Amino acid sequence: MVSAWHVIGMLVTILAIAFVGYFSGKKVKNAKDFATGGGQASTFIVTGIILGTLISGQATIGTTQLSFANGICSMWFVIGCCLGCVILAIPYAVPLRRSKCTTLMEIISKEFGRKAEYLCSVLCSIGIFISVIAQVISANALLTTIFPINNVVSSTIAIVLMAVYVIFGGVWGAGYGGIAKLSFIYVSCIIGGIIVWSKSDGYGNLIPKIIDNMSGTPLGAVDQMYNHDDASYHYKNVVARGAFKDIGNGLSVALGVICTQTYAQGVFSSKSNRIGISGPLLSAILMPPVSVLCMIIGFYMRANFITSEEASAITKMGVEVPQNMEVIERSSQAFPMFAYHKMPDFIGGIALGTLLVTVVGGGAGLSLGVSTIIYRDILSKIFKIHNPKKSLIMIRTIILIILITAAVIADLMPGTLINDYGFLSMGLRGTTVLLPLTASLFFKNKINSNFCSASIILGPLSVLISKFAFKVSFDPLFVGLGVCLILFIIGYIVGPEKSKEKSSSNEISDIHADQKLDEKGNAHQIEEDYTSEVDITSQNTNRNNFNTNVEIDIH
Repeated sequence: MVSAWHVIGMLVTILAIAFVGYFSGKKVKNAKDFATGGGQASTFIVTGIILGTLISGQATIGTTQLSFANGICSMWFVIGCCLGCVILAIPYAVPLRRSKCTTLMEIISKEFGRKAEYLCSVLCSIGIFISVIAQVISANALLTTIFPINNVVSSTIAIVLMAVYVIFGGVWGAGYGGIAKLSFIYVSCIIGGIIVWSKSDGYGNLIPKIIDNMSGTPLGAVDQMYNHDDASYHYKNVVARGAFKDIGNGLSVALGVICTQTYAQGVFSSKSNRIGISGPLLSAILMPPVSVLCMIIGFYMRANFITSEEASAITKMGVEVPQNMEVIERSSQAFPMFAYHKMPDFIGGIALGTLLVTVVGGGAGLSLGVSTIIYRDILSKIFKIHNPKKSLIMIRTIILIILITAAVIADLMPGTLINDYGFLSMGLRGTTVLLPLTASLFFKNKINSNFCSASIILGPLSVLISKFAFKVSFDPLFVGLGVCLILFIIGYIVGPEKSKEKSSSNEISDIHADQKLDEKGNAHQIEEDYTSEVDITSQNTNRNNFNTNVEIDIH
């Protein structure tokens, strides 16, 4: 049973994040503030935006689960995160800021036209949306472990908190919320690491104990490890699931970081090129300690716990479940059950609240990225929306629709697919955006736009076909990137359609010019009206809508 101290610890964490979100929401005066923070974000805010989304359910619950099941090969997620942040900082940050765009799709549209932009927008949004679903699944696994509730109730709680995290604060909410969440997750993981150290007489005994538990035992037989060599290979090998699969997963994450709107939004929000570079680099430095401690917790749980499925299989063999091992329902519960059973109640409550914030924050940051793409790159150009107030309402409405849809789909999917969906999402984003974005920034007027459009369609399609139709044993990202690269090489040989590209570019420039003129003409009056509206809303919120503002902040 969850004790009162567990609940108090969780509430302390969640209310602290809600307060941060409420504070950040006061900084939002228009759609530009919401999407890019007005271009005034500091290094720590940029880092908060990136890590607030990057340290998600996959980085915490998923990494612990993977280390529980497969050992040290779970490190590829953090390797991919760090590599992606470094690449985002060094070659890409300055060109991204110089583009003067709000989304990655705008950059691509300037080089390859509206057709490529729309295709990228749709396919990239699908990729990010899959990751939002993964966050809701993680939240379901966490909440149903702690409380006696079903998936529908847990999904509802999750999307309400996601909306709170970002719907009013936008980038400011994601930035300040990310910093607060990072602080809590660091404290929780460090305390968890200390507990593991004290209970195991150091970390060096964990993997040897796991190997002993698996070597020539019924548990090892259930997991198809029949001797010491099998168990050692499985848990001590950095590519235990196959080199192309594990390395491919790391590469998928790296490309996903480079090609995801949410992380680029951190760069766009920075107030200088130096900050645009230092923010991702600081993220790359701060990410590894969290992942390593999550891995250690996973090792501890594997050394002392078995899943209910494993226990059932052992019983069917006519053998008793080992007396020195406790049972958990499934491997995805490894971190939540550690916090619940092995930490003092209040500290465990803070850790559980932090995990919830982490999962919900990941979904919130990703949903902000999807909504920005859908609004800026599709809806605003179709419906010619230039009014800042209407823009803000539209973006917030899109976020709600995305979260509700993700919750419905998550209820139909098992929580065991957290990592699979996370890596698939990253791979789809990478194959959709990487080469068009790179060509737009570094190889202008070099590639035929028709081959770019073909790459945007066939790259992600080849990933999906390879994974679900052919069920390849390696990461399907390699297939998708290969297809894209071949098409871009052909497009380079053929050369650009200069007249078309120039026409398309001029057309887009005219649209942006019209938008700027429209906004300039109305900015003063709208700003006054909106500021007044925000003040009134803030007063009402303080009295009546505190629960709604819990929506402000929870990647």
